[in-house]
Amino acid sequence: MPFFLGFLSFNKELDCYLIKTLDLIVYCLLGLAMINMDFSEFVLVHSAQQEWQLSPMAGVLRKPLARAEAERGHATSLVQYEAGSLFRPHPHPLGEEILVLDGIFSDENGDYPAGSYFRNPPGSSHAPYSEKGCLLFVKLHQFQETDLNSCIKTPAHFWCGNEAASELLYCFGQESVWLVRMSPEINVLSLLDLSSCVEIFVVSGEAVYDNFELQTGSWMRVPNFHCDEWQVKSSTLLWIKSGHF
Repeated sequence: MPFFLGFLSFNKELDCYLIKTLDLIVYCLLGLAMINMDFSEFVLVHSAQQEWQLSPMAGVLRKPLARAEAERGHATSLVQYEAGSLFRPHPHPLGEEILVLDGIFSDENGDYPAGSYFRNPPGSSHAPYSEKGCLLFVKLHQFQETDLNSCIKTPAHFWCGNEAASELLYCFGQESVWLVRMSPEINVLSLLDLSSCVEIFVVSGEAVYDNFELQTGSWMRVPNFHCDEWQVKSSTLLWIKSGHF
């Protein structure tokens, strides 16, 4: 362990204790960086109860939902751009997936109003900003190895409608992504070809899954999803991914 050599006193018992202590500190630090990365476990996060965290760029705040490392790798989060804020140009080695929840998100390729869904493929890069501010649901470094596709959808009618409906946003291999508007009378999920592994973000409304309550901003990841356990209390808008975590 070259890193520890400068701390050694060459007292055997003291050095053994010191090395174990340093190992524990490193382990704890790594544990703090990793969030909800066991894909075999049921996960439910109520983002409304989380505090915003600073990012490396002023005016850009985040709420991590799942994360492999602090500033790189697999990540699912809510991201808020304050008015006039920007993020430095950066690449996406394993892709980026974004749903604009509020405001207008922009980069050198155009403007994306609330309701926009887009995927930046592996190897792409951009310099994002927001003139008036925006709120995003973001997934980083989660593309399948052979998925090199870009995608832009703007089903804004889901933001103002109340009728039960679904719209397929993207499909590749076993992975499918939908926007779904549900009502208490119709379980639209039963009409979708969902696999057992399902991820749901509640854009608006209230729902119940297996006696767990979800509200606007709740994020759930289920390795063994049972459609008959899902209910909504009112008109509810959902982002749903099936078949790939």
